Amino acid sequence: MQATLYPFHLAFPVTDLAAARRFYVELLGCRVGRESDDWIDFDFWGHQITAHRITGGSALVAGHNPVDGKAIPVPHFGVVLDWETFHMLAERLTQAGVTFVVPPYIRFAGQVGEQATMFFCDPAGNHLEFKAFRHAAELFAPQGAAGEQCAGGETVR
Repeated sequence: MQATLYPFHLAFPVTDLAAARRFYVELLGCRVGRESDDWIDFDFWGHQITAHRITGGSALVAGHNPVDGKAIPVPHFGVVLDWETFHMLAERLTQAGVTFVVPPYIRFAGQVGEQATMFFCDPAGNHLEFKAFRHAAELFAPQGAAGEQCAGGETVR
């Protein structure tokens, strides 16, 4: 695996570019990059996501998978934040009256991979997940990995 983490790119459908701009810029705090009459690039925590206007369609939910007793929508996308930033964003979204698909909560409490997570939709119905790991080094730790070393030499608790 390469040592340098490069930004990912994701293109996703929206039906209203103005609503997408308001949601991603005003609510989530993303910066706008390039844009045209049919698409907008957003700086999504250092990654490039592009909202493409479509007509006659909508975001697709292929199904749900059960995780920690919750019905998790598939597909979804999002970002892993640090613990403090996650909780500040969750509070901002709650104060703004966002309807959560899965409200902010702690998943896998007390286990390797303990994380805060939340799911909600953008105006086009695309599902987003934001999460933060209590211990960032556990991002890719397998279940039952207590005391093992992960990439970078950090010990997983």
